[in-house]
Amino acid sequence: MRDNVIFHNPGCSKCRTTLALLQEHGVDVTVVEYLQTPPTPDELRILCDKLGVSAVGIIRKKESKFSELGLSVEDDRSEDEWFRILSENPVLIERPIVVVKGRAVLGRPPENVLSLLS
Repeated sequence: MRDNVIFHNPGCSKCRTTLALLQEHGVDVTVVEYLQTPPTPDELRILCDKLGVSAVGIIRKKESKFSELGLSVEDDRSEDEWFRILSENPVLIERPIVVVKGRAVLGRPPENVLSLLS
């Protein structure tokens, strides 16, 4: 997993604000437009480990695709299955996810990234 990366959706105001905040603090990050280049299931597992959450913890449950696919967080699915679903449907991944110096946070709110800068 790369260090200093933001999994970014340019159409998302939280992503844009988070990226601007990082840039204001002089953090050089690689921008990964994850809708165009989805993380692999293995990369998602690493991200969740760094975030300290399960796969369900990074799912956008209110996203229309979630209900279109007939998904529920109560589904009896393995972590591997959830990571595969997320990789195949990156619109379901909560955003932005930022990794700096081996630590990760979800940029909701954007100020969460400040905890990575100390």
